[in-house]
Amino acid sequence: MADEHVNGQTARERRQLLLRFWHKVELRRVLDALMLGVVGGLAAQLFEWMLRVCAHLFLYDIAGYMAPLISDTGWLQPEIIGRHGLWLIPLVTTLGGLISGVLVFTFAPEAEGHGTDTVVKAFHQMRGKIRSRVAPLKLVASAITIGSGGSAGREGPTALITAGTGAIYANLFKRSDQERRFLIVVGMAAGLSAVFRSPLGTAIFAIEVLYSGMEFESRLLIYTLLSSVVAYAVNGFFIGMHPLFSVPASVVEPNYHRYPWYALLGIAGGVVGTVLPEVFYKVRDGFHRIPCPRIFKPAIGGLVVGLIALEFPQVLGGGYGWMQMAILGKLTLGVLAALLGLKIIALSFTVGSGGSGGVFAPSLFVGAMLGGLVAAVFHQPAAPFVIVGMAALFAAAARVPVATLLMVCEMTGGYQLLVPAGLSVALAFLAQNWLSQGLKYRSLYEAQVPTPAQSPAHYVEELNAAFELIRAHQFKQTAQVHELDMAALMQSGIPVTLSPGEQMFMGTVPKGSPLAGQTIAEVCAGYGDAPKVLAVFRGREVLLPHDSTKLLEQDRALLISSPETKEKMEQRLGIA
Repeated sequence: MADEHVNGQTARERRQLLLRFWHKVELRRVLDALMLGVVGGLAAQLFEWMLRVCAHLFLYDIAGYMAPLISDTGWLQPEIIGRHGLWLIPLVTTLGGLISGVLVFTFAPEAEGHGTDTVVKAFHQMRGKIRSRVAPLKLVASAITIGSGGSAGREGPTALITAGTGAIYANLFKRSDQERRFLIVVGMAAGLSAVFRSPLGTAIFAIEVLYSGMEFESRLLIYTLLSSVVAYAVNGFFIGMHPLFSVPASVVEPNYHRYPWYALLGIAGGVVGTVLPEVFYKVRDGFHRIPCPRIFKPAIGGLVVGLIALEFPQVLGGGYGWMQMAILGKLTLGVLAALLGLKIIALSFTVGSGGSGGVFAPSLFVGAMLGGLVAAVFHQPAAPFVIVGMAALFAAAARVPVATLLMVCEMTGGYQLLVPAGLSVALAFLAQNWLSQGLKYRSLYEAQVPTPAQSPAHYVEELNAAFELIRAHQFKQTAQVHELDMAALMQSGIPVTLSPGEQMFMGTVPKGSPLAGQTIAEVCAGYGDAPKVLAVFRGREVLLPHDSTKLLEQDRALLISSPETKEKMEQRLGIA
């Protein structure tokens, strides 16, 4: 009966209660998204101000150098070289790296590197937790790294700052792990939107960058879009609503005879997008092996970047002014070719050494130089190929094709290039996906997982789905199993027969058990029919088990084994 009483409540009352709770949660999430949007816009302005202060202090006051800048009105300010030439640049890049290294590795080592990957890792592996000190420290360290000439972008730090604010907010109001994950993703979208002036693209980026296999955290899209739009509006209040780059009017009319060259650019973007993560992470791994204190390693990276800048100062900072010059066709073929490779090296030594900064802007820089190079070689107009090159390269290297396509169009105002850019992005993504098979590093974002099934954030959901399948297809005639759900299984400890030779059961590691401190590989060894560990429940945390995962007292493990093996484990190892 529909209205049968259960525990004093009818089914209708329970549905109404659930509906009211749902509306309350939805309203709370809307308010959260609005709040984080405001924070994202203000954080971007604060970081921009700190970046200008650090750049003026290190590069201009000490080294007498200033890279070309895009003003808030879109005007390109020219490059400035002081009376000492470029000779003091290695000094300031080394000094900036040293200060950043001391700050990061003394107070919050997780703030090293590019901030977006830290957010992705927190979502999948850390239950959305980001330490409170990380956001302000990332703000200062990144401003010093980039302001002193480090070859890094401002998007990663801003994303981590706003995501960190979301984590602090979740802790303050004692939100659940699920809510904390929601807040850091929405915060990341807000920060990126303000930096790139791209509300639609960054809303999608925040839910696409979590996965490397064309998956999306689609349930969060409406909220990332809301926070992105608010952040864009807040940032626009200070600097206006115009795109980040200025595009010539000649781009308005696309020429379909150029499509073969756009296809070639897409394939080239896939090749370079395969090389970039490999170089970046191998340089990082090399720095990990250097036998010296970690606080000095960013200084070594800064010195290398400074030496490169003696001949090619274009590698310093994010390089937005030089990208604008490439769009305007003001860079020669030789310079474009040189910067294509040197920017990859400079980025790798800045961020891979432990320096603090993002990888988005430098990757766009590499894509811009690649697009400009293709245009110069085949005598095509620079602007459309530079814009499409940005999209193709980053879409491939970071495994975010949909978001990148929209972001680049919003950043440049080149919406008329959506079709050729879509062609190049698709080919670049497919080429990179094929070429990177078997490589250790397949994406710029190391913390990405292929699908939600590989994410501990969704592991309980996947287990519940598995139980639903078992219930629907394996045990249609078993009344007891028909009533089974995840909670009942965990509480009762009653084994479920999957087949005549296999049982699924929950075992708890009691205090004093010889299992405590052993890895899963050690626990499962020594049995003719080795048990399979599906999940380990540690308090409120669900661990995705590996052979090296150590069991602790009071851990609960979900296992599949034969009845004989289950009995041996209970007798010999003390599984309760």
